[in-house]
Amino acid sequence: MPTVQIADLQVEIVRKNIRSLRLTVYAPDGRIRVAVPTRTPDQAIQDFVVARRAWIGKHQEKFKSQKPAAELQYVSGETHYYQGTGYLLQLYAGSGAPHIVRHEPQVLAMYVPEGSTRQQREKVLQAWYRRQLKAQLPDMIAQWQKVVGVQVNEWGIKQMKTRWGTCNIRAKRIWLNLELIKRPTACLEYVVAHELVHLHERLHNARFWGLMDQFMPDWRTHREQLKKTTMESPIQPDAC
Repeated sequence: MPTVQIADLQVEIVRKNIRSLRLTVYAPDGRIRVAVPTRTPDQAIQDFVVARRAWIGKHQEKFKSQKPAAELQYVSGETHYYQGTGYLLQLYAGSGAPHIVRHEPQVLAMYVPEGSTRQQREKVLQAWYRRQLKAQLPDMIAQWQKVVGVQVNEWGIKQMKTRWGTCNIRAKRIWLNLELIKRPTACLEYVVAHELVHLHERLHNARFWGLMDQFMPDWRTHREQLKKTTMESPIQPDAC
C-alpha cells in the first residue's frame, strides 16, 4: 500500500471507487490510512490530512496512553458484556451440546465439554451473542423503518473491525456489527436508525444529520455513549 509523507505524518493512501475521502487512525500504533476517490489530486489529499492534523494527533495520543487489553480466555470469573451490562462467566462441564444460559444477577453460565479449548469457548459465546442480536433486530428494524419512512430489502449481522454498521443503498441492505449486542440497546437503535437514514442520504452531510435530528432527536447522546465503549478497531471521524 503506497505511503506518503504529509507534513510530519506517514500516511497510507488507497485509491478506490468511492465518492468522498475517508480517514482512519488505527490502534494500537496510530497508523494513518486515507481512502480516496480514484482521481483525487495529491494536493487535495494533503489538504484533507493537514486540516485533520489535530484530530489525528488526539487519537494517536489516546492510543499511546491505553494499556493493551488482556486477551480473554473465556474461563470462569471473567466479565463479558451483554447489552451494556457486565456478566460474570461461569463454566460448567457437560456432555450435551455446548450452550449458554443467562442467569440473574448477571451471570452467563456456559456449558461445554470437559477440556474445551479457549477457541471453542469463544465460538460458543459468539454464537450465543449472534442469536440474541438476530432475535432482537426484526422488531427494532421494523419499528425504525416506520419512523424513518424507508424499507430495507435485507439485513444481516457480521463481525466488523472498522464500522458499527454499513448500508448498501443500491441493494437496500444494511449490516450491523455483532459487537453491538455488547453495547446498551440505545446504541444499537442509534446504529439501526443511522443506517436506515442513509437510504435517504448517502453522505454524512448537513441533510443527513438534519434527518437524524428529525427521526431521533437524542441521537447525539446515544452516539456519545457508543464512543465511550471500547472496541478493538480503528476510530473513524464519521463512524456510526
